[in-house]
Amino acid sequence: MTRLADYFVLVGYDVDKRGSSDGQGRILQRFPEKDWEDNPFPQGIELFCQPSGWQLFTERQPPTFFVAVLTDINSERHYCACFTFWEAVEDSQPQKSRSGEDDEDSGIIQPAQMFAPKSLVLVSQLDHTEVFRNCLGLIYTVHVEGLKVPLETLIGNLLTCFIPIAGGSQPGLDEKEESLRTITLGAGDRQVIQTPINDSLPVSGCSVALLFRQLGIINVLYLFCAALTEHKILLLSSSYQRLTDACRALLSIMFPLKYCFTYIPILPGKLLEVLCTPTPFIIGVSSFFRSETQELLDVIIADLDGGTVTIPECIHISLLPEPLLHQTQTVLSMILDPELEVADHAFPPSTIQPSSLKIQDKEIRAVFLWLFAQLFQGHRWCLHIIRVHPEPVIRFHKAAFLGQRVLTEDDFLMKVLDGMAFAGFVSERGPSYRAIDLFDELIATEVDRMRLEEGNPHKVMKHIKELAEQLFKNENPYPAVPMHKVQRPTEGSHLRLHQTTFPHLDEVTVQLFIDHAAAKQKNEIPAVKSEKKCMVPSGPPPDAIIDSNVLANSARRLEVVRNCITYIFENKTVEAKKLLPAVLRALKGRAARQCLTQELNLHVQQNRAVLDDQQFDYIIRMLNCTLQDCSHMDEHGIAAALLPLVTAFCRKLGAGVTQFAYSCVQDHSVWTNMQFWEAMFYSDVQNHIRALYLEGNENEEHSQEYKSALEIASEQRRQWPMLSKDKQQELIQKEESTVFSQAIHYANRMSYLLLPLDTSKNRLLRSSGLGDFESVSNSYVTNSIAGSMAESYDTESGFEDAEGSDVANSVVRFINRFVDKVCTESGVTNEHLKALHLMIPDIVQMHIETLDAVHRESKRLPAIQKPKLLLPALLVGEELVMEGLRVYLISDGRDEATGGIMGGPPLLPAEGAIFLTTYRLIFRGTPTDPLVGEQVVIRSFPIASLTKEKKISVSVQMDQFIQEGLQLRSCTFQLMKIAFDEEVASDLAEVFKKHLHKLRYPQHVNGTFAFTVGQSFKLVDEHKHKEKNQSLRTLSKNLVKNAKKTMSRQHVTRKKYTPPTWENRGSLQSQVDEDDISVSEEVDQRSLTLSSTIKSSDRQTMSNVVERACCKDYQRLGLGTLSNSLTRSKHEPFRISTVNRMYAVCRSYPGLLIVPQSIPDSTIQRISRCYRQNRFPVVCWRNSRTKAVLLRSAGLHGKGVVGFFKSPNAPTAGPSQADSTSLEQEKYLQAIINSMPSYSDASGRNTLSGFTSAHMSSSDSSDKQRQPKIGALMKQVMGSKEELPGTFSRGGKWGSIRGGGLMSSYSPDIATRLAGKDTSSPQTNGGPSEAHFVQQQRAYLYIIGDKSQLKGTKQDPLQQWEVVPIEVFDVRHVKTSFKKLMKACIPSCTSTDPNMPYYRCLEESEWLCLIHKVLQVSVLVVGLLDSGSSVMVSLEDGWDISTQVVSLVQLLSDPYYRTMDGFRLLVEKEWLSFGHRFSHRGAQTLASQSSGFTPVFLQFLDCVHQIHLQFPMEFEFSQYYLKFLAYHYVSNRFRTFLLDSDYERIELGVMYEEKGERKNQQVYKSVWDYIDRLNKKTPIFFNYMFAPEDGEVLKPYSFISNLKVWDFYTNETLSEGPSYDWELVYGRQEQMDESDRQDTSAPKSQRKIIWPCYDNRSKVEPDAITKLFQEIQSLEMELGQVSEKWKDMWDKIKATQRTESKLESRHSLSSSLLMSSNLSHHRRSQGMYVKESRVGSSLNLSMDSESSVTATPSSGMGRGQQSTSTLYSQFQTSESEHRSFEGILYKKGALLKPWKPRWFVLDKTKHQLRYYDARQDKDCKGVIDLAEVESVIQGTPTMGAPKNIDEKAFFDLKTTKRFYNFCAQDSQNAQLWMDSIQSCLSDA
Repeated sequence: MTRLADYFVLVGYDVDKRGSSDGQGRILQRFPEKDWEDNPFPQGIELFCQPSGWQLFTERQPPTFFVAVLTDINSERHYCACFTFWEAVEDSQPQKSRSGEDDEDSGIIQPAQMFAPKSLVLVSQLDHTEVFRNCLGLIYTVHVEGLKVPLETLIGNLLTCFIPIAGGSQPGLDEKEESLRTITLGAGDRQVIQTPINDSLPVSGCSVALLFRQLGIINVLYLFCAALTEHKILLLSSSYQRLTDACRALLSIMFPLKYCFTYIPILPGKLLEVLCTPTPFIIGVSSFFRSETQELLDVIIADLDGGTVTIPECIHISLLPEPLLHQTQTVLSMILDPELEVADHAFPPSTIQPSSLKIQDKEIRAVFLWLFAQLFQGHRWCLHIIRVHPEPVIRFHKAAFLGQRVLTEDDFLMKVLDGMAFAGFVSERGPSYRAIDLFDELIATEVDRMRLEEGNPHKVMKHIKELAEQLFKNENPYPAVPMHKVQRPTEGSHLRLHQTTFPHLDEVTVQLFIDHAAAKQKNEIPAVKSEKKCMVPSGPPPDAIIDSNVLANSARRLEVVRNCITYIFENKTVEAKKLLPAVLRALKGRAARQCLTQELNLHVQQNRAVLDDQQFDYIIRMLNCTLQDCSHMDEHGIAAALLPLVTAFCRKLGAGVTQFAYSCVQDHSVWTNMQFWEAMFYSDVQNHIRALYLEGNENEEHSQEYKSALEIASEQRRQWPMLSKDKQQELIQKEESTVFSQAIHYANRMSYLLLPLDTSKNRLLRSSGLGDFESVSNSYVTNSIAGSMAESYDTESGFEDAEGSDVANSVVRFINRFVDKVCTESGVTNEHLKALHLMIPDIVQMHIETLDAVHRESKRLPAIQKPKLLLPALLVGEELVMEGLRVYLISDGRDEATGGIMGGPPLLPAEGAIFLTTYRLIFRGTPTDPLVGEQVVIRSFPIASLTKEKKISVSVQMDQFIQEGLQLRSCTFQLMKIAFDEEVASDLAEVFKKHLHKLRYPQHVNGTFAFTVGQSFKLVDEHKHKEKNQSLRTLSKNLVKNAKKTMSRQHVTRKKYTPPTWENRGSLQSQVDEDDISVSEEVDQRSLTLSSTIKSSDRQTMSNVVERACCKDYQRLGLGTLSNSLTRSKHEPFRISTVNRMYAVCRSYPGLLIVPQSIPDSTIQRISRCYRQNRFPVVCWRNSRTKAVLLRSAGLHGKGVVGFFKSPNAPTAGPSQADSTSLEQEKYLQAIINSMPSYSDASGRNTLSGFTSAHMSSSDSSDKQRQPKIGALMKQVMGSKEELPGTFSRGGKWGSIRGGGLMSSYSPDIATRLAGKDTSSPQTNGGPSEAHFVQQQRAYLYIIGDKSQLKGTKQDPLQQWEVVPIEVFDVRHVKTSFKKLMKACIPSCTSTDPNMPYYRCLEESEWLCLIHKVLQVSVLVVGLLDSGSSVMVSLEDGWDISTQVVSLVQLLSDPYYRTMDGFRLLVEKEWLSFGHRFSHRGAQTLASQSSGFTPVFLQFLDCVHQIHLQFPMEFEFSQYYLKFLAYHYVSNRFRTFLLDSDYERIELGVMYEEKGERKNQQVYKSVWDYIDRLNKKTPIFFNYMFAPEDGEVLKPYSFISNLKVWDFYTNETLSEGPSYDWELVYGRQEQMDESDRQDTSAPKSQRKIIWPCYDNRSKVEPDAITKLFQEIQSLEMELGQVSEKWKDMWDKIKATQRTESKLESRHSLSSSLLMSSNLSHHRRSQGMYVKESRVGSSLNLSMDSESSVTATPSSGMGRGQQSTSTLYSQFQTSESEHRSFEGILYKKGALLKPWKPRWFVLDKTKHQLRYYDARQDKDCKGVIDLAEVESVIQGTPTMGAPKNIDEKAFFDLKTTKRFYNFCAQDSQNAQLWMDSIQSCLSDA
């Protein structure tokens, strides 16, 4: 029983202090006057009676009532019910303004009568608001109405009223009196007080429902979460009672947590500074003070009247975790607004009404009770009981609870569990033996039900209504009982004019009542409420709560973990190694980590498990991997489970020295987390306490099931009162010593894991959380522990004075802090605590001494067994610069090697070494994945091709440590990402980088590998170096001297001319100003003849120059000869000029050049200065059919262009020097035009009839069809039609001075004329009409120039040349495009950006656009040349794009250049001799480093590759040949592509040494020699599909859609590295084959696995022909025959097949299978398949232009076994009637073959012309079908024709396929042959 009211207080206005600024109240009377012992009188009641301040009013106010709450020093709450009414006060000073009414206007006269407030206050520990309101109201009514009841009696009765605190849980009939208490104050009143059944549940009335009505669901949830996460909350309202109700409601919904911070529902205005307190609070303030609350920055303000909640910006409120938040909102909405659910229904039910306020209130509270049950379910399983007696001490294991509930990331729950409210919850509800309430029942029995109902709001609602019913019943056990009978004053009684003041009460009377009641209490037996204590049920464990999905799909992984551990302990190392990576990956999952701890526990006997080194290493790696992914909280208890294991696993290091696992797993943040150690300690103490109480009951307990520590503790607490004092004391001592012994044990454990192995290092404890530091290398390397702790730990330790202290002291302090905390909480005695503090330094010191011995021994251990370094194979002369550095090769953005899209095992990352040689950078190693551990991974590239080196940080996936690394990118499309192993010191890595840089950019080209090969890298012997090639050196010096002499001989009038230096070559404007030069025309005559100029010692050199300058090619093209006497036949239009023999005119040109016959050398010297770099126009190729020539030059200088094309600004008085130069240029171009036969025919007639008749008639129909395309092409090349008139001009006079500024009108149909189209009369076949073609004549010479150079040019219709301005790209564009191409083809990391896939990157590189442009211009030029116009390519400096275009034009036009020899000649002539700047563009030396890598030559090769793809049968060489050149032109292995011009090569003395004997047979200086040697050995460079058509001009499609990305850019072979260093790949292959052959006993599988990006496909899976060659070779070896050369064998097969095809029917399918040229003029690749079958091989071989056959070669075919058709032909007769006419004729062979005499037979019967090697020969060499012959005409002798034979003896036979050139013995014989053939044709 307890008092209803403790004190009654009368508080009034203090009239004495009314003069002060604020009025004050004072206590007039209080009863009882003496404080109760158990409940002292609370101070400051007068402040709370008028929270807004004591004021006088001019009118009476109605009485008010509210309840204020005061909290005393013991955190006990006192409820102060204040009833206030107003009484008149005589105002003796009417002139003075009233206190509290300062705001009144001073002009108003104050009335005489004022009213002051007076308060009746009840102070109680109980919160019965309505009862207090009724009691105080009754006292006021008795006073106001003047009822005949003494007030003292009322007050005496009120103060002596006793009521029960709470009733029984289920009140029975005998308990009815207990829970229902009827009270009366003696004024005819009666009140029934219902006490709650269970006082632990809060009583809320309607306050919760009201709060939700005022603020709404979301706002209240915000306040709820803010209160739980300890924020400051301020409530505002103009009603005090509402403030109290709202605060009560907020506390009610927080149940079962209790709010333990400042709680003031009504704060008086005088105490507003309390709001600035730093601690959390819930405070209510009158709206009157709203303005004073505005400055509070960290307070959440809820305005109850306005319904708003204001959260400041600086505050973040953590909300409930989803899906709980959503579920709560849904259910609350269903309670508060049930109509919402059916609002959209067409026929809503009519009876939906929300519950009454009281019921609604309980329903809302039930929702929050349900919410807490959801949040805290399973919490009792995470309680640690660490003391049972004398009082239970319980701790909550927060990390375990969060881990089991999978809520570690949840901010809200973390804050709640860390808060003080939850700490109170644990201490109050933790004990397992106590009375239980609704919440305990909910947690224990309803969890399963809540899980089932989840996601079904209606089922949840049903559950909530049940809970609400219980809550309502608890508050109102007997709702039917009539409640109150209390008098109330009559309406408006407070407005009566004459009211008596409240009388002074008689203290004695009241005190008598109190004393009488006290005496009565003493005599009664004290009513003790019988608490029904019981064991608190724990409910289902949290593991059962977790969704089973977490553990799904992990069975296989757990199996792998178990197997691996079994293998380790069974010493099956290989098996364990294979499984380890999978295990390390699996250990990312929680289930696998728990499995690991369980499995390892099985292998520990008597707390010890001794392992060998390898086992120890594996176990440590697994432990580290497991701990790596544990957070510092260790929420899953993994670290806790491993703690006993790390002190159990060990290995013997030496005599008496044992190393335990803990010394290798220290580096994880969990060990430095104090909370982890506390949780571990409490867990172990609980286990020992449990064991302590189980010992005594062993017999009883044996049969029973497992009992938890809480259950045992509950049993002990029940028995405790029944034990004797001694027994109690004994138990207390036992528990205390258990805790003490555990504290010593943990001091040891902590020193194990906190002291590093090398204690000399000042490694302070790290207070940082997980992820702030990298795991050190000992997580990977355990054997070489010595170096594993090499880092110095400078991290702050978390102790205040950590700096400067050694590791021992910091560990001691950490352990001391731990011991203090846990021992104080666990009630360890002070003596024991002191003993512990003395013990700890000794424990630490002793452990340090043990560790020193372990550290010393571990240093002696051999280093961990890492894979053996595999040495790479080196070329002859290639040397290692430094020993291999152990590295990891990390995967980059190409995913093929990592399994990728194609699948297959991950070859990367691989572990091995990086080797730096004088030539290459090589990685060689093995994949880290043990499943492919037998494979060898090689990635290499030449150092000279390195384009970018970048430092990176790499995480090596397998062992999770970060390493410094390098990313090296090469222009051979290779990328190496390497991470240095920890054993590689950082200075070694620096040395590596320095060497790399030195080798990449040597000081001079002499330092490149091509020159240093064979010399020792360390010391190049200077002496030998000097003597090498001495004669060549002197020779080149002489050449250079002579060049200088020649230049000095020129008569310079004003200023000496010097060719621009290399530095200034790039500038467009020459250093020379033309106006300042006047070179005399009388050039020294000696410079014109070769023999007179060169001394006899230099003659040899000159013959070399002649040979080098591709004179043979010029002779082949009929561009001039260079005989010994140097006499020229005058009728030849061109001559070979020696004007540049000393490289004086142009240093970047070759020594011998083709110029027009009529131009003297002196003119050339002058003309050259108009062109950039002096690169004047020279002829490089002539079309054998149309005799049109191709010229190349650089662009004109700026000045030259002005003088060349543009009209002058002002007319000049006399001819200047520029004028004469222009004239000479004009003469030069005219001379070229004159050389063309078409022009010489037309000259004098001024029409093109000669040209048309001679050449149009002879050109076939396909020519005519092709012509119109040129104009269209030109439009594409030059731009759109709109651009044409302004940019496309007809070349005019060179010097515009003669033009006199006369502008002629421009005719806009030039493009049409070019195309030969007639716009007015369209032709049926698209060809031009004859007459029209004459009028719309083509220009004789087209000059392809740069559009930017030719702006504003004028044209002259009288001249025969025309300028085609085209837009060309800059080489800088090529450079940037190439960089982007490399990034697209070999990305450094996998792209995370979905908008940048491979094809988008490729497109953005614009590489294919550049290829397209080059091909487009080339095709245009080919078309012009083919139509009979000459073309001069005059772009940029003449050594980049010009070279590309000129080379491609020749390749497309002339089949010779599509052979191997021809292509070599083309590259030597156009790229090497004509001075493409290979060294400069390839950035091969230090000087050219800044210019960067610009792959102009690679671009050319790519163009050739595109053409090759479209015309696979036109090229003798294969695609591999192009790749080979692409690789080696940047590799610097050969000298071929070094230096920038012939002049530089001569100067360095390397020009002619290639011709000499090589001292070392293996070292090749020229790439061509190397290719020749290889070509003899193997057909790798040969294209089996080679079957050219005579004179075929190729015109490839150049649109981007027709272009393919070259596989050179994307393919790689990891098994052997690049295959372009043949000896390395194939030399090693032969050795391997031999080793394979030795073991023939085992049966070999026929199955082959080919991995993309690993195997060399062409080698592993060769094409059919290569395979046959290999088979023949192996058969020859088996039979012991001498191996025949592949080329000879191939030629034999060709010959045989050709014969067979001739003898078969000429309409056979095979002959037209591949070669039907009529179907398409260009034989484009439609795909050719060579199909292999098991029985034999059916090959489609196209041998040459004449036919194509199908044959089935047998295995013996290569050795001359005759086929059936050959045998059959032996029996054919040679009757005379079949030989109508026969005799010997010379026949010109196919391309490049000489004239040969053959026996020809004209067979009229078979209608064919056959030829044989000799008359007796049976085997026919070839057949010409007369059906295909078009004409027989008189011929002209061509190059290599038989000498001394009359010109009329030559005749030509034209078939639909090709031209045949014949030569008879004399003219009569020739005529006979022509007549015979003609008669044959006419007969047909």
